[in-house]
Amino acid sequence: MTDSQPLVSIVTPMYNGEKYLRECIESVLAQTYDNWEYVIVNNCSKDNSLAICKEYAAHDSRIKIINNKDFLGAIQNQNNSLRLISPESKYCKIVHTDDWIFPECIERMVEIAEQDPEIGVVTSYVLSNVGLFGFGIPYTDTITSGSTPCRLLLLEDKYLFGNATSQLIRSDLIRARHDFYEAPYMNCDQIVLLDLLKDCKFGFAHQFLAFMRNHDEQNSAFTTRCIASSLDRYVLLAKHGTNYLNPEELQYCMKKAEREYYLQAGENFFKIKKKECLDYHRECLEKAGLQIDQTKLVIGFLKASINLIFNPRKTARTIKSNLGMYK
Repeated sequence: MTDSQPLVSIVTPMYNGEKYLRECIESVLAQTYDNWEYVIVNNCSKDNSLAICKEYAAHDSRIKIINNKDFLGAIQNQNNSLRLISPESKYCKIVHTDDWIFPECIERMVEIAEQDPEIGVVTSYVLSNVGLFGFGIPYTDTITSGSTPCRLLLLEDKYLFGNATSQLIRSDLIRARHDFYEAPYMNCDQIVLLDLLKDCKFGFAHQFLAFMRNHDEQNSAFTTRCIASSLDRYVLLAKHGTNYLNPEELQYCMKKAEREYYLQAGENFFKIKKKECLDYHRECLEKAGLQIDQTKLVIGFLKASINLIFNPRKTARTIKSNLGMYK
């Protein structure tokens, strides 16, 4: 440790993560940056995760293991984990159990954050097993206004935030919110960043500094199961569109998002109507000041049905997908 390096709190909320956990922990231990604490919060795991963590903690005192007394939902557990960071830390980074970070990740992100005290969030390019993410900022820019990435997201659907593993956030911004992430939104990491960047600058490292794994075991599988991709965008615009878009831009984007939402919902009408999904959609929309319009939902279903009649291949895929929900 060195006094010249600000303390970084690294946090891993963990539940049954043994499959990828070693890779995650070892990526933290391999950091070229030294002044960090590593808080691993065990959410009543039933596999070998806790034993793996204890093995590493026995050799590095910077690793702290905290066991939840009761099982918490995914978002609740992340919020609980963030409340456990050191009051001395200046920056915080979540590293999910199924992700990992490159050796220079923290060093490079802190280097950028330290250039301007108004920077609240730093991200980078992200490598994933399904593609590359984070493109949109000119290579010459490492510090921009907070509105830059938010406008790119809302206007062009360019997402520069990756996921929590690819984000470094100022710890004082985390401490200022009792619940850092807002339930029930599965895209709560997007929502909170759009909220923070109203008042902060944005830093970007033009390097691949994080790996984000996509697989069926993730919490995001719930979003896929409940056909929530267009819902996420619709909600983002409703909650934060006025902060970043002018009235004409917002009106255009909201109409487009609403149209896409009801078309996608119509294509997956029977999935959306399942209680689990319907309750989720209703709660998300209501918290954003919206509601499900049954008429538009039926119209979306009819439009989708007509499209299927003239697209046999898509019809077959849709039937197979809808039958899959009964497995």
